[in-house]
Amino acid sequence: MAAKHSEKFQQAFTLHKENKLDEAECLYTEILEEEPENAEVWNLLGMINLRKFNLGKAEKFINKAISITPSVYFYESLAKVYLEMEDAQKAIVIYNELVKYKPDSYDYVFNLASAYKISGDMDKSIETYKRAIELKSDDYMPYFNLGLIYTNLSNPQEAVKYYKKAIELNPDDMETRYFTGLAYFRNRDYRHGLPYFESRLCRQTAIVTHSATYPNLMNTAPVWSGEDIVDKTVYTYYEAGFGDVIMFVRYLPLLKQRCKHIIFKPQLPLAELFEENFPDIEVMKLFKHETQLHFDYHIPLLSLPYALGLDESNMFISKSGYLKALDEKIERYKNKYFNNDKFKIGIKWRGNTHYEMDRVIDIKSFVRLFGIKNTKFYSFQTFEGSEDLNDIINDYDIVDIGRTVENFSDTAGALANLDMVICNDTSLAHLAGAMGKSCWVLLPYLYNWRWHLDLTKCDWYDTVKLYRQKETGNWDEIFERMYVDLSKIVK
Repeated sequence: MAAKHSEKFQQAFTLHKENKLDEAECLYTEILEEEPENAEVWNLLGMINLRKFNLGKAEKFINKAISITPSVYFYESLAKVYLEMEDAQKAIVIYNELVKYKPDSYDYVFNLASAYKISGDMDKSIETYKRAIELKSDDYMPYFNLGLIYTNLSNPQEAVKYYKKAIELNPDDMETRYFTGLAYFRNRDYRHGLPYFESRLCRQTAIVTHSATYPNLMNTAPVWSGEDIVDKTVYTYYEAGFGDVIMFVRYLPLLKQRCKHIIFKPQLPLAELFEENFPDIEVMKLFKHETQLHFDYHIPLLSLPYALGLDESNMFISKSGYLKALDEKIERYKNKYFNNDKFKIGIKWRGNTHYEMDRVIDIKSFVRLFGIKNTKFYSFQTFEGSEDLNDIINDYDIVDIGRTVENFSDTAGALANLDMVICNDTSLAHLAGAMGKSCWVLLPYLYNWRWHLDLTKCDWYDTVKLYRQKETGNWDEIFERMYVDLSKIVK
């Protein structure tokens, strides 16, 4: 019987190593039916479920293994589960014990540093990552993590130092290069940051996407990198989100000065707005067939500052007023929604939550402002998050503009009638800034690189004022500050 089980175990373990997890799990389960006290198999079942992100089952199985045999190896497995769960405190307890048992284990020390980072204890995380470097100085990961921490601590100079060491150890790592660029940007150093920014993932994705659409043209037309293009046609195209595209279209007129013709493909909801504002540029709404198109060079939109040779001395051209709404749309919205003598404020509380949930604001936080006399509020929330308006609309006089807009041209027409915009870090803030409209942007404690270190001003838009959380997750304190400031303005 034992030999049979041993053979079955070897078969299961081989399947496990070959990443045939479902088949291995079935065999491990069969073994446990006959050997319910086999701690090693319980642990291996836990590790399979960790790989499959069934974290609750993984924790249960590994704890079962520990209850049978409290092995160091099994505790190591359990700590990995807690790291994946982001249950930092439990992971810290176990890794501290493991480090006492084996102080020279790089893996234990590195994972302990990661657990401290997840817990928010950055001082201990920094100290422990540095201990990991002492144990193994040729692994780039501690340097990369130290770069991330120092970036979040608003110390970009120190972040760059560690990112560069990570790049030295792992030259082909595009992610580290990208984050190095962002660290330079946060310190308003675009001369050094822009070359690193070219490693961003969305740039590669944009090129691949448009290569799939125009395989022959993209194969013959090179990426523009600053060459003489006085008699050439350049195809530039969107990447990243709506806000990024609104922010970077300020460089299209500079590109137009350098070339004969521009073909620009933004996301469809932005196309009409840009068509209205850039009459000398061919704005493509829907993709044309490859046989109907010609261009000599192509370039993703966010690469324009680098190819144009810009830096922090001339990056911030057209700080406001480079986008306008159509007069007829302004008038139509005014007559229908804005023809009153109140101080008119547009609000938005949510953007693309696929990336950063920290930017999402509870709509009920805005209630603090609704009591200010002689104000009228308009919701510009569209799509995801627009249902939140149902929580307050019966109790407060909020006009739902979001349901009336079909694209950003409509949004601009409505926005032009406002006295102010108050919103999270989202595309509406960029549109307001680009139109020269007064806008207060609410930033989370760990905010995006583009707002730089000095939040007393906004380098990108003259009319934007920045409000940052003083502690993670606390929006109420910001709204108290804004209540005082807005009350003075309205008076």
